[in-house]
Amino acid sequence: MTAPDDGLVRCDWAVGRPGPDFALYRDYHDQEWGRPLHGRVPLFERMSLEAFQSGLSWLIILRKRENFRRAFDGFDIETVARYTDADVARLMADQGIVRNRAKIEATIANARAAADIDDLSELLWSFAPAPRPRPATLAEVPATTTESTAMARELKRRGFRFVGPTTAYALMQATGMVDDHLRACWVFSPGDDAGRARPVEEPGKSGTTGPTVNGNADPEVMHTYPRG
Repeated sequence: MTAPDDGLVRCDWAVGRPGPDFALYRDYHDQEWGRPLHGRVPLFERMSLEAFQSGLSWLIILRKRENFRRAFDGFDIETVARYTDADVARLMADQGIVRNRAKIEATIANARAAADIDDLSELLWSFAPAPRPRPATLAEVPATTTESTAMARELKRRGFRFVGPTTAYALMQATGMVDDHLRACWVFSPGDDAGRARPVEEPGKSGTTGPTVNGNADPEVMHTYPRG
């Protein structure tokens, strides 16, 4: 499918209905999703947003992302790890984010677990598989893989919550550990000579939580492609 404004071929899920969120979703696809992302804080943010997205549309999280960053002190790991019950109450009262107590408490617990890891980025990227051909259609995109299952198992062992194999794979897709842009999509692979897909080092610098697939490209549908 092609976007009506510029004629570029994109993944089906990025070609949404015209409206106020069209550019937001398209730009996320074009400039962020699937680009290699490194750094403990950027990856902790993505992991946290993937957890908040569980059971919701990714577009909801994308709309609220700046609110999440403000509410969680830029997802600074050491700061969030020191949150108290007063912070939980503050976050539960914040209408700008998803007010789910279990997910808020999981984010704080995950920050404490991440603070005990020498390099969260190195740990997460250690599960990245070898490069593989891009999928031709959404039907070829898995919901989980051996690597995402192993990542989820290791994170659970270390005390992380809300990061099961599906969420772990969504994280891998969103951060470029795997490249699940469709074969016809204009976005270049990170390894291409054209160099169009350069690594993103910090959230919010590139212009914006890897999908589960149910065959529906409408971003308003729960668990659509992408999840993050």
